[in-house]
Amino acid sequence: MARLLRLKLTDFRTYPALTFEPGARLAVLNGPNGSGKTNLLEAVSLLAPGRGLRGARLAELAREGGQGGWAVAGRFEDAHGPFDLGTGVAAASPGARREYRLDGATPRSAAEIASRFACVWITPQMDLLFEEGASGRRRFLDRLVWALHPGHAREAAAHDTAVASRNRLLAQGRAEPAWLAGLEAAIARHAVALAAARRDFVASLNAATLPESGFPRVRLALADPIADRLGAAPALAVETSVREALATSRARDTAARSTGHGAHRADMALLSAETGESAARASTGQRKAMLLGVVLAHAALIEAARGAPPCLLLDEPLVHLDEPRRAALFAALAALSAQALLTGTDPEPFAALRGAATFWRVSRGALAPA
Repeated sequence: MARLLRLKLTDFRTYPALTFEPGARLAVLNGPNGSGKTNLLEAVSLLAPGRGLRGARLAELAREGGQGGWAVAGRFEDAHGPFDLGTGVAAASPGARREYRLDGATPRSAAEIASRFACVWITPQMDLLFEEGASGRRRFLDRLVWALHPGHAREAAAHDTAVASRNRLLAQGRAEPAWLAGLEAAIARHAVALAAARRDFVASLNAATLPESGFPRVRLALADPIADRLGAAPALAVETSVREALATSRARDTAARSTGHGAHRADMALLSAETGESAARASTGQRKAMLLGVVLAHAALIEAARGAPPCLLLDEPLVHLDEPRRAALFAALAALSAQALLTGTDPEPFAALRGAATFWRVSRGALAPA
């Protein structure tokens, strides 16, 4: 994994143009709500494959009053030396597509990008992760898996495309059985691959060794019948059972206007490693600590597996944390070697990081040392 040396923005969100050099391994971005702190984290997140920490549409990323295009460029350094990674849209048009550049050339795949740079984030919106539907939790889990298995994103995209195509054919009511059978075979194949990667990742994360910091340990639990079957049967047998279940449920799925079997039915639970308490039943502060615990464990796991950790993007991480947990979070960040960008409205709660982190004051469209 790579460390961000310099970030350049052009017509991105609130920034007409900006160059940001974090300096230290830890950087704290302070400023009032709406000043653009989260925009900076979002820009970094977009350098990894995917739609970034907000999941925004391309048009939403362009600066209001600009030309409609936008660009984010990062200068990184890894064990092999410096390299450049950028993404953006050239100009506003109905067919405009987002492009990537790796050292000036088009990458061969998203997996090539993910093998060079990965990041994990936490945002205030994720405080509601365990009060809403399973799709958000599933996306959160898959982002964690991608950092270890870059091909996981390709499997997820192929699975979702096959599911959408099957739903469309069922809704039309005139689909050839052979077409449906082909899509169901694809769904089953990709679903088993996704379930296996998720299952392996959850086991690895739960066994990850964290530097001692006093921060609460957490445990993930995967709720997925396909993954459960993989624990008792060969992958090929599980794939066959998923394909057969899809074939026999066509009438029911037509009525429901959805596909009832597949990797899109998985869910995730987050538990305290000490008490077994679920995040779904925990207080707001406990839930925030548990989410941060996942991010820290993930960073340690990636570092152990690949020799370097992902970049941590922590948006308002201190909100809802009591003083002992804030101190434990700072100790955990000091013990890890991960680069981390943290935001907050007030610099005072981050005072313990003075000397270890660079501090920046963010105002709308501008950034200055603080």
